[in-house]
Amino acid sequence: MSYQVIARKYRPQRFSDVVGQEHVTTTLSNAIEQGRIAHAFLFCGPRGTGKTTIARIFAKCLNCTDGPRVQFPEDDPRCLEIAEGRSMDVLEIDGASNNGVEQVRELRETVKYAPASSRFKIYIIDEVHMLSTAAFNALLKTLEEPPAHVKFMFATTEPEKVLATILSRCQRFDLRRIPMSLIVKHIAYIAKQEKVEVDDNALHAIARGADGCMRDAESTLDQLISFCGGHIVESDVLSMFGLTARSQLAELAQALLEGQAHAALRGLNDLAASGKELGRLLSDLLNHFRNILLFQVSTGNLDLLEVSDTEAETLGAQAKLAEPAAVSRIMEVFTDAEMRFRDSASRKTLLEVTLMKAIEARNAVSLDAVLQALNSLRSNACAPEPITGGQPMEAQPRSNPSLDPLPPMESKKSAARPSQALAADPELESVWKQLLDSLERSSRFTHTCLVQAHPVSLTQTQITIGYDPEFEDQMGLADNSRTHELLRTKLGELGHPVTTVRFVKAEVTRPPSPPIAESIAQKEAPAAPKAPTQVPSRKITVPKKDRGASPAAPPAFDKEDFKNDPLIQKALEVFKGQIVDVRN
Repeated sequence: MSYQVIARKYRPQRFSDVVGQEHVTTTLSNAIEQGRIAHAFLFCGPRGTGKTTIARIFAKCLNCTDGPRVQFPEDDPRCLEIAEGRSMDVLEIDGASNNGVEQVRELRETVKYAPASSRFKIYIIDEVHMLSTAAFNALLKTLEEPPAHVKFMFATTEPEKVLATILSRCQRFDLRRIPMSLIVKHIAYIAKQEKVEVDDNALHAIARGADGCMRDAESTLDQLISFCGGHIVESDVLSMFGLTARSQLAELAQALLEGQAHAALRGLNDLAASGKELGRLLSDLLNHFRNILLFQVSTGNLDLLEVSDTEAETLGAQAKLAEPAAVSRIMEVFTDAEMRFRDSASRKTLLEVTLMKAIEARNAVSLDAVLQALNSLRSNACAPEPITGGQPMEAQPRSNPSLDPLPPMESKKSAARPSQALAADPELESVWKQLLDSLERSSRFTHTCLVQAHPVSLTQTQITIGYDPEFEDQMGLADNSRTHELLRTKLGELGHPVTTVRFVKAEVTRPPSPPIAESIAQKEAPAAPKAPTQVPSRKITVPKKDRGASPAAPPAFDKEDFKNDPLIQKALEVFKGQIVDVRN
């Protein structure tokens, strides 16, 4: 007897042997037991999932001796005839090669004849979507009202191409891709029967390469046995499929999540040099980040994931490296690249650019977060002065650091507490006030971003600007190349040409108490008069026009000036928006 491939040798012979399609086999079994057998059935689904196999098993159940029944003897002669393809009453027709009107007319002529030896005459038409429209129309009347002894069974991978008039006359069964765990279990069973040792990682690699198709997995195992002999390892499967090992995928994903561009590009280059299929690598990366996102959303529940225990540990560790929103942005980058991959002339270059975009997407800030920060900034800038008991509250003094170099002892003290700014210096405060006034005339947006900031230090080459922790989110809006260039220009106009602008998070230290301040003032300037003692009486309310002179007070909002700012105009142009005052 000639050799028989594994896919045919281990083909299911009864409903209980079918893997992963219980929703179909259970329905057909119940229909047989209840005597509710329709005259036309349509089996649709991906390739290699059991469409034609289920149709043959169903034909056995209908035409077996003393049938119809679900359980039939294995040595039943009628069932053996159907399994071997020599039954006169079960006709298998290829829809691709018999798709014309003439073939359908011949079928209509043979339908009227009774079966030779069985209960039913069964027509199994594979790839029925290949029939022409005229052939479908010629089949309509026979399909709707066939003789009592005729049953039609159609199989197709593209049910959307079948006419709606045909679909309405059939009972439709949608077969789904077989889960990876079931493929692993079935392939392990076949390997045991064939007396072949297959590593667990190799079994998972076979199932991953089969992509839900049992026939592909069985054909791969058959080829691997011929290639490797009695022992199969993961590297053999990877070389055959052009797949990437799970450990290599995890390393590449780790580099992307940590923002290591060099490591990501080096890993891609190594995989390409070893002959890995880049299209499959892109698909595997997308699936890996999909698993990470599902792990995050489900808080570690593995019901939606088809992964091994080792892969689950890797997903748990990498899920902590990024927020779900960042993982979603990375997936969008890979999805866009997957659509353009087939038409790309230089696929490796496209994949390299995709990895760089994925790192940028990992670190990007969403538009909603930017708008929220802008709204918060506007609220802080436009908030009215709080009133307590009908009187204005005392404004908290903002202290600024010294412009001159610090004495040795004071430098040590400052180094011990780097997060705090130093006491106010009149000259630095004057420069800062002039800078804010200049920015208010030229760029209201930049001026608004710096209202809550304070100067930390100013040297011949660098200005350091600090933000209190409560205004840390505004520092992200101000710290950009455009603001740096604008500040360097304005400081140069004020006679302080600097080359570097630095933003830091620094708390503001309150001024020293009056006795200490007086002693310091006496040591530095004996002739200077003492500052008058503050009296805790009612505070005199400063008019609004005078309050604007203080750098700590928020400026009045002018819609026209704000709209004329170049950065705001650019934002309106990009987002096709308009400025609307929503405070009312």
